[in-house]
Amino acid sequence: MKKKDIKEKDKKTKSKLSATTKFTILAIILIAIFSIALTPVTLQNDTFYTIKIGEHITSYGIDMKDPFSWHEELSYTYPHWGYDVITYNIYNNFGMQGIYIATCILSAILGISIYLVNTKLAKNQIISFIITIGAMYMLRGYIAARAQLVTFILFILTIFLIEKFIETKKKRYAIGLIVIPIAIANLHLAVFPFYFVLYLPYIAEYIIAILGEIIIYRKIEVGKLKHKIKKLAKTSGNEEKIQELEKRLRELEDKIDKIKIKRTKELQNPYKIRLTKNDNVKWLIIIMIICIFTGLLTPLGTTPYTYLVKTMQGNTTQNINEHLPMTISSETEVICTLIIFVAVLFFTKIKIKLSDLFMIGGLCYLMLASRRQVTMFVLIGSVILNRIIIELINLYNYNKGTLEKLTKKITTKVGIVITTILILALSYHIAKDKIDDKYIDKTTYPVEACDYILNNIDLGQARFYNEYNYGSYMIFRGIPVFIDSRADLYAPEFSGKKDDIFMDFIETSGIAKFYEDIFDKYDITHAIMYKNSKINMIISKTKDSNYEKLYEDDYFVVYKRLNV
Repeated sequence: MKKKDIKEKDKKTKSKLSATTKFTILAIILIAIFSIALTPVTLQNDTFYTIKIGEHITSYGIDMKDPFSWHEELSYTYPHWGYDVITYNIYNNFGMQGIYIATCILSAILGISIYLVNTKLAKNQIISFIITIGAMYMLRGYIAARAQLVTFILFILTIFLIEKFIETKKKRYAIGLIVIPIAIANLHLAVFPFYFVLYLPYIAEYIIAILGEIIIYRKIEVGKLKHKIKKLAKTSGNEEKIQELEKRLRELEDKIDKIKIKRTKELQNPYKIRLTKNDNVKWLIIIMIICIFTGLLTPLGTTPYTYLVKTMQGNTTQNINEHLPMTISSETEVICTLIIFVAVLFFTKIKIKLSDLFMIGGLCYLMLASRRQVTMFVLIGSVILNRIIIELINLYNYNKGTLEKLTKKITTKVGIVITTILILALSYHIAKDKIDDKYIDKTTYPVEACDYILNNIDLGQARFYNEYNYGSYMIFRGIPVFIDSRADLYAPEFSGKKDDIFMDFIETSGIAKFYEDIFDKYDITHAIMYKNSKINMIISKTKDSNYEKLYEDDYFVVYKRLNV
């Protein structure tokens, strides 16, 4: 090659690298801005008890007992103790603003992680950027100061590490896969079992590939013939029989060789599903087995292995909104994404990896069974959707290099300005309604009612009935509660009590049980309620003489129960 040609090639390579680097920097900055715009200012109810639990652990350690409810001796598992301690320390040093900033940072890290994982696995920046923006928008309802935000990041990194290990078998990816479940077991152990679900599609594809080889290549029959020949060779007088068996073996092996050639061609150009036998999956299985034992690397004992089982045995998942089956009509973005998947797979010539098909099918099932699994469908599905879209573009793009040219145009001065304006405009549109929001929403949490309670009621003698959604805020203010959003704590599977406190609340608040019966059962002395709650409407409409109204504002009311 001439020196002139070499220089021109180097120049093009440098130009390409320059455009790639510019786009990466631009994408990361814009994704971070968009992710921060999605972050809510108002804190979610779980954040309040998280702060207090972190404070308790910092002061007293993990005692496996609940210190915040007035119910005596409730067992508590501290399912995200590590996250609680970190959150408390942020709050202790920087206040509510610190928690908001930390959530913004985690949201930005999540968005950037989705983008980088997509670019590494799907090998395209523009589609990865678009899909990341879409994925973060779909996840907006789950971005909050909760442990799940950290595990979202860990799960998308898990997919990256699994796929890179299968591809390269490098030790650093294996180490990462072992570290992640240790972090999950200490930050958010409720999702510890789900970590292993991510391995299953790859293992299933490998097992099917092996079974296919055994059946198609008749390995069992070949093995039997070889064993018979070896056995007959030990005794004399069987030469004729041995020759006959050897002839059958050669014929079978010739037939298998022809099948192998045909099979190789079919695998290179399958009709719709790509089936690959990657022997690195054997090592992935060993890693998964090692990771199973990482659940013991926590001060919570065997809780990572028992928590989900106990949760599924109880009634909490049937009565909490995010655990209920997904309502298809209310998830427009998810349905649109599924339509794209189905349309591309069925009406184009693109092919999909069997592991990807298993993954997306399994995530769809989990999502339909529990709406909170929409998050996993979006996170992991983003990688699979990215792959099939890029394959679709490559399949029907007769003018090669279109995406590379588009990358160069976007990274010009004009392109950077236009792209930045578009994302900033979208970010502003999302964030503008949250500009005046407060960290604590007084319409949702009884801020002023708690002020009254702390100034006028002896908490040592009071046993408050309260509602599920703001119990965590009362804990934050130092008021012992009847119930809060730690649903598992109040179920007999976890609490160690015969009484199902959680179901007593559900049935009382829904008027399936008469409130006086439950109040008698638990010796309730005071009640704090939403003004529009069913119980309050009954008390106020019937002018129940057993209740003295102590406090009232636009949203909450506090009663003293007279005949206790």
